[in-house]
Amino acid sequence: MLKTENNFHQPGKRFFRAYRPGDDFYAALIETHRDLSEAQSAQVNARLILLLSNHIGDLNVLREAMAIARDGIIPAGDAD
Repeated sequence: MLKTENNFHQPGKRFFRAYRPGDDFYAALIETHRDLSEAQSAQVNARLILLLSNHIGDLNVLREAMAIARDGIIPAGDAD
């Protein structure tokens, strides 16, 4: 089952604020995209998705994540 609540952590490290690990991840993600073109950034995102999906491995979890990610997004052709 897909975890949708905050689950960011770093093994062996204690945080005084529960949101800190998520903030650290967001900062690292932004840094990963620094100085990249829009096309390069999209390529990095695609590679990251594939790497993390392979790490997760559970197709049921991945399908659930894809459905949640797409929920509420109006397809481009239907946006008019």
